[in-house]
Amino acid sequence: MLAQRRILLIIGGGIAAFKSLDLIRRLRERGALVTPVLTRAGTEFVTPLSVSALAGEKLYSDLFDLTDEAEMGHIELSRSADLVLVAPATADLMAKMAQGHADDLASTLLMATDTPVMIAPAMNVRMWEHAATQRNLATLRADGITVVGPNEGDMACGEFGPGRMAEPLEIVAAVERALAEGPLAGRRVLVTSGPTHEPIDPVRYIANRSSGAQGAALAAALRDLGAEVIFVTGPARVPPPAGVTVVPVETAQEMLVAVESALPVDAAIFAAAVADWRMAQASDRKMKKTKGGSLELHFAENPDILATVSRLEADRPALVVGFAAETDDVIENAKAKRQRKGCDWIVANDVSHATGIMGGQENDITLITGDGAEDWPRMGKADVAARLAARIAEVVTGA
Repeated sequence: MLAQRRILLIIGGGIAAFKSLDLIRRLRERGALVTPVLTRAGTEFVTPLSVSALAGEKLYSDLFDLTDEAEMGHIELSRSADLVLVAPATADLMAKMAQGHADDLASTLLMATDTPVMIAPAMNVRMWEHAATQRNLATLRADGITVVGPNEGDMACGEFGPGRMAEPLEIVAAVERALAEGPLAGRRVLVTSGPTHEPIDPVRYIANRSSGAQGAALAAALRDLGAEVIFVTGPARVPPPAGVTVVPVETAQEMLVAVESALPVDAAIFAAAVADWRMAQASDRKMKKTKGGSLELHFAENPDILATVSRLEADRPALVVGFAAETDDVIENAKAKRQRKGCDWIVANDVSHATGIMGGQENDITLITGDGAEDWPRMGKADVAARLAARIAEVVTGA
């Protein structure tokens, strides 16, 4: 798939730069032509000789190289590639990109390019979570830059959390999708999935009976059509698919924040089984059972994520899809939900116990649109996802 595709690889200055050596090897195994650019900070972690030897190409690092710049080399470099890949993308590089700085070769190339750009962020967890980095991330996504990762895990600094650069094979898969000819190539799609857990006390919570299987299958199907998928998932039993940007959350309020942070997107599919209610005041201690006593819980309504996004004036996705899990009057309730929430489609299904759908391997849905109700035959959740993803692609691309 990557045979003779030209990748301009910019290696930032972080400990994750060592992964870029394996990334070069993996890209070349698939036939890609890799032109490396090493930042000055990057030379503190990998050597120009090792990068150039693995790439089999000349390495570039100096904006003011007289030989290259006599031919406007930085302009040619920035535009001769099929994809500009920044891995690792440090907090500094992301800030330069977001603010339009061009004070070295890497940032100048990124300013001068007219080809797609993909970044694989890597930094300390506190730097990743900092408000400035998140603002820069939102700006870059709004500019159409594809983001891969970061993953969650142990840091070289000894901390744990999001900030680890995505693994080389994850990045390669993202590059293949970005350069594929799928109908959703270059499009961003948001998918929510799984249940939310609303704490009662430190050991108990309120939740829905959702495995997250349908949401995960849908994220994979959209990924396979070439989309960049942001997958916001509650604590589901089914693991998230590879090759998507995973944003783990616990509660409905956390899910709303994650959804709003992911905007703008071309389409948003809300497959999560979000708890309608949460404790008005969760206890910070385990609630004890008393002899002969009774327990009274006080609830507050959770935010309506589907309605919030559907009613946006700015950054509303071109297509907003909700799910309606019903136990009775499925079609009538789903149609009413579509009107009430203001979304474009509702995917309705009967989750009463006799159907075996909630937590099962199959689904039996009715697609509710402005044109009416469309019954689909019962099929596996992967098949439902593939069919729904194809319909979403038709709307998003205008095909």
